[in-house]
Amino acid sequence: MDLAPNIARLGSKIREAADKNHRQQENIILLAVSKTRSADEIRHCFELGITEFGENYLQEAQEKQMLLSDLPICWHFIGPIQSNKTLTIAHSFDWVHSIDRLKIARRLSEQRPAELAPIQCCIQVNIGSEESKAGISLAQLPELAGQVALLPQLQLRGLMAIPRATNNTQQQHRQFAQLRTALEQLQLRLPDLDTLSMGMSADMESAIAEGSTIVRIGTALFGPRNR
Repeated sequence: MDLAPNIARLGSKIREAADKNHRQQENIILLAVSKTRSADEIRHCFELGITEFGENYLQEAQEKQMLLSDLPICWHFIGPIQSNKTLTIAHSFDWVHSIDRLKIARRLSEQRPAELAPIQCCIQVNIGSEESKAGISLAQLPELAGQVALLPQLQLRGLMAIPRATNNTQQQHRQFAQLRTALEQLQLRLPDLDTLSMGMSADMESAIAEGSTIVRIGTALFGPRNR
């Protein structure tokens, strides 16, 4: 499958959304969500200019990382994290988007090899208070952010969320605005925070309008997900 038309279409959408909201396209990262996708698909995507890829499942990611070790890919871990997975994640990923408790953050920091740069990380916030989703509440966020910011082998960059799915653009905007406001409040104490990881194929434009700096795109890039 030739992914070039999809990548061109996404680039145009990001540029249009950025222009409409007086933002710079270069400040918005297209993160290719490559779970269930083959190493060959990722390689093709990389050859077309995409360099950042997000994985949800550790074992699957490890296999692809081995097959693609010749490419300077920036790997993002975006799935839920179990304690017994932190060692491998700490050795294998540049970014972690899904920190939602101090225990996991501490383990990632302690297990990050000293010769590697600190892990760039986001705290996952459950802005819809959905029981089926990971992430901390907005009320818990200030305390956890302060703790994570002190860990030596992590660099806290910002926040991530997977809001409640809806086709209502006004509701999309409201949910993303909650995360943006939470980041702005944290920046009063932690001014180096600069990242909002939010927005997927169905709500990317709303997320960009509310300040997203990383949009996580799977279906609109690769097509319907392989099961």
